[in-house]
Amino acid sequence: MDSSFFDRVIPRYNTMSVKFDFAAQRGVPTDAWPMWVADMDFQSPPEVIEALHQAMEFGVFGYSHSQQAYDEALCGWYTRNFGWTPNPSWAVQTPGVMFSVSMAIQAMTEPGDAILIQQPVYYPFMEVVEALKHPLIINELVREDGHYRMDLEAFERLIVQHQVKLFLFCTPHNPVGRVWTREELRQVAEICLRHGVQIIADEIHADFVYPGHQHTNFLKLCAEEFPELSQRTVLCTSPSKTFNLAGLQAANAFVPNPKLRRAIVDECLKVCYEGLSIPGIVSTQAAYACGQEWKDTLVAYLYQNIQFASRWFRETPVGIDLVQPEGTYLLWLDCHRLCQERGLDDEALNRFFTHEVKLWLNRGTQFGRSGSGFMRMNIGCPRATLEMALERIAKAVLG
Repeated sequence: MDSSFFDRVIPRYNTMSVKFDFAAQRGVPTDAWPMWVADMDFQSPPEVIEALHQAMEFGVFGYSHSQQAYDEALCGWYTRNFGWTPNPSWAVQTPGVMFSVSMAIQAMTEPGDAILIQQPVYYPFMEVVEALKHPLIINELVREDGHYRMDLEAFERLIVQHQVKLFLFCTPHNPVGRVWTREELRQVAEICLRHGVQIIADEIHADFVYPGHQHTNFLKLCAEEFPELSQRTVLCTSPSKTFNLAGLQAANAFVPNPKLRRAIVDECLKVCYEGLSIPGIVSTQAAYACGQEWKDTLVAYLYQNIQFASRWFRETPVGIDLVQPEGTYLLWLDCHRLCQERGLDDEALNRFFTHEVKLWLNRGTQFGRSGSGFMRMNIGCPRATLEMALERIAKAVLG
């Protein structure tokens, strides 16, 4: 596939886009270009669009359920890309990863059970734990020489101290961009197995991994080395990030343990959710069956975006350091030097970006207190858009 497909700038204003059309309602200047929420500015694969066209032209939209072709496309994707072939019966279909997480938490815990997360991390992790009224235990990631690692000594100490029952794990990690190594995952698995901790692994960004790094599917690791742990692990996935399908609301949670799987399905039924819509089924099946070349071209394009941005931040004296991402299409920008030079706290840093730079990014503090002094920037966009954004930063900082 020609990478010029991703060079096209597609107008998204006035399309009911959360990313583009609701700045005023969120207190953001309408002329601040949106590079915040993690959806991309690219059209989905042509095969997905064509499959949706065919479904819409048929015009009958009754109750639906996926069939064998869906299972084959889903499991085939994981076989080809991760060397892991799940049993299709393990998949629980839901409208999104965070819905899966919420249902799994309710199926896997009792009131008062402590849940551990690693901040800075995707902020709905904190929100869902607090909304379900569980004690929230925070294991801070450690940044050394511009690189993040897990503090596994503190991880185990917190588990013991707070009798943690569940670990909510982001792999690859959003927002710091780490692709955890197999050895890191092994150590996490050993600790959780030792202390009877259950795991919900969010692998929504697994398809975005760049040269020199390799994503290890957590259930594949468990099957090979920790089969007991696979029985108390839920792996949350979705085509939404990879193929830009978030608005179609389709996800799959892989649950090898049949009793746990039944418990999660029962939680879904409590909120009257029984399965995907026709567009959700059709788009997921087409994406996983036909989207390999599109995905591979996309990842190469995003890697070029990252390399371009990395060079720019190294060479342009704007007081911002890029935490080099190993995965995802989200840049974690260290703005501490900029804050020091201009006397900015976190609120002032956010105002500086929205009102002076004219970019709408995610505030680092959304991801936890250790996100202070950072901003998150979505570079899932055409190169021209990225260049425009960097020019805005240079103009605001350097004049």
